[in-house]
Amino acid sequence: MKIAYFDTFSGISGDMVIGAFLNAGLSLSELESEIQKLKLKDLKLSQRIVQKSAISASLFEVQCEEHHHSRRLKDIVSLISESELSEKVKEVSLKIFNTLGYAEAKIHNVSLDEVHFHEIGAIDSIVDIVGAAICLERFGIEKVFSSVIPLGSGFVETQHGKMPVPAPATLEILKNYPVKITEIPFELTTPTGAAIISSESSGLLFEKNINVERIGFGAGTKDIPKIPNLLRLVIADLSEMFSSDETYLIETNIDDMNPEFYPYVIEKLFEEGVHDAYLIPIIMKKGRPGIILSTLCESSKIDSALKIIYSETTTLGVRIIRTDRRKINRSFDEIETKFGKVKVKISESQEGKKIIPEFEECKKLAKEKNIPISKIYDEILKKNK
Repeated sequence: MKIAYFDTFSGISGDMVIGAFLNAGLSLSELESEIQKLKLKDLKLSQRIVQKSAISASLFEVQCEEHHHSRRLKDIVSLISESELSEKVKEVSLKIFNTLGYAEAKIHNVSLDEVHFHEIGAIDSIVDIVGAAICLERFGIEKVFSSVIPLGSGFVETQHGKMPVPAPATLEILKNYPVKITEIPFELTTPTGAAIISSESSGLLFEKNINVERIGFGAGTKDIPKIPNLLRLVIADLSEMFSSDETYLIETNIDDMNPEFYPYVIEKLFEEGVHDAYLIPIIMKKGRPGIILSTLCESSKIDSALKIIYSETTTLGVRIIRTDRRKINRSFDEIETKFGKVKVKISESQEGKKIIPEFEECKKLAKEKNIPISKIYDEILKKNK
């Protein structure tokens, strides 16, 4: 999986994102060719190499006559939607602008339609956001990650007057995202940079095995004392041993049901398509023996699973807990044994591939050949050696 990791040790802004991708190998002419599809007038893009703390980086700049033109969100939506940009670039660009729009609407206590984009509506900011979407598509980025986002401190001049740092919109956008309050008296992270991360990032990147392919540094316009004003971009291949999904655990304690009914209930739950259903023996109040009936399913199966549980058991209530599953990647294949072909499960981990017998397949073959099922298991497991 191709990923982009933003190392935001001195914050993030839209122009730094573009600069980092240019520094990582994207050609300015390719970016210009795509941006021209917006049909913006009097626009010139430039890139120059600068040094920040002896690190070479790309400074991306937009020159245009219109710097602070006010636009409504619907104007920007039309500008992007009616362009000849790819559908993916349009989708990502509009998602980022919507993130900004909702934040501005909340800060100013107005509806989304009433939001006026000032700095955000400026042509250079439109270029930064659409340009970021173009860069992600050009490099085939499937997931975005970042480090903790530093915010800075002090005040910044805006079209609304002097604002505290971080800007209210920046902090609103980054709610529930890991941030760091610093005493550095600069706006390290802008609303545009925050929106790009908030809209596209899958979170922080910890303990992942990656193969680094490209590195790029995007420069900020200001010189910050003690730290280089740079955004480091790492483009890498992420080898994930695990796949993950969101599931729900439905549990109920039962102490007054005929135990002969449990296999039937579990069978019906599996027929409904739940991931798993199982029983756990417990001791309940007053020393009574009981059973926890546990069902694991995706959100779309909750209602149908509850219908079975309430109609087929004596319970009057359940617990529903959201859980995350981590599954080792696996596939199915047929292998040849001396007893014939048999379908097996193949898992992949850091230790390599592992072949796992499938009971029903082995049972079927054992009956056909009239041999002990253990011999088929042994034959399959030899393939792991």
